[in-house]
Amino acid sequence: MRQFIPLGSRIQKDHPQLSLDSLDETGDSPVKGVIHRYPDKAVFLASSVCPVFCRYCTRSYTVGADTKAVNKTRFLPIQKKWEVMFSYIESTPTLADILISGGDIYTLSPDQLRMIGMRLLDIPHILRVRIASKGLAICPSRLIDPKDEWTNVIIDLSHRGRKMGKSIALHTHFNHPHEITWITKVASQRLFEEGVIVRNQTVLLKGVNNHVDTMKSLINQLSSINIQPYYVFQCDMVRGIEDMRTPLHEILELEALIRGSTAGFMTPNFVVNLPGGGGKRLACSYESYDRRTGLSTFVSPGSKDASRRWEYWDPLHSLPKATIEQE
Repeated sequence: MRQFIPLGSRIQKDHPQLSLDSLDETGDSPVKGVIHRYPDKAVFLASSVCPVFCRYCTRSYTVGADTKAVNKTRFLPIQKKWEVMFSYIESTPTLADILISGGDIYTLSPDQLRMIGMRLLDIPHILRVRIASKGLAICPSRLIDPKDEWTNVIIDLSHRGRKMGKSIALHTHFNHPHEITWITKVASQRLFEEGVIVRNQTVLLKGVNNHVDTMKSLINQLSSINIQPYYVFQCDMVRGIEDMRTPLHEILELEALIRGSTAGFMTPNFVVNLPGGGGKRLACSYESYDRRTGLSTFVSPGSKDASRRWEYWDPLHSLPKATIEQE
């Protein structure tokens, strides 16, 4: 429950570099609801509603209701707003890959999901569509409910995409092996039998999965039910979660201990999503790393500023006492 429920006894002072929209997604949004950071890929924000609220959510600037401290930028599942987003994608031929995200696509109706998927598949230059949902991790029973059409839509889109020579994949989000139950296995088997590609993205979180045995178990259990461990993310620099962030050297140590212990195609990439919009970089590709200050720098040739040195900062609790006292 540490991932979802904050305790006052665990809350720590934020690093001064933390922000609400740490990846500057709003700065890479040519039209509301579309994030276009990479030349050939964009995010389609279909909704800002989620079935659960993760404390570390990189989109805490939009997910959930307004609070006393934050006025949220909402993305409501409204056809009129989606049409503006479709128009941008249709008029941008450099795009080949669309991630349908939010919020969580689990909250869309089957008809809404089908419409979005079909519209994207029918755009000639869109070759890959990824559907992001934590549903398989938090409510897998829906995927095996014969009265629920949501899974049938995923399967139908996958089959249609294959016939068109296009890829449809479900991207889900498990952080701990205890999240995998017998229902998860049944649901995953159904998707596997129907040829649906499922990949997993994990966020490295202090006190949840930042131990090598835990991460190895997660990777092995996902692999055994045909879910590809795709990414392990360094936790984004989001406000209010300093107690959950880990220093860069921990993700480097985890990768060193895990890589080579299982098949390469089932070994995730250990990455940092660079604050400010630098995009994803392998954690081990840093240009410099000062463990005393906690500052690591990266270059990102494919980003909006190839000459910039992008910065990631370790959490304050991981720094030497002398460094903290100087802050």
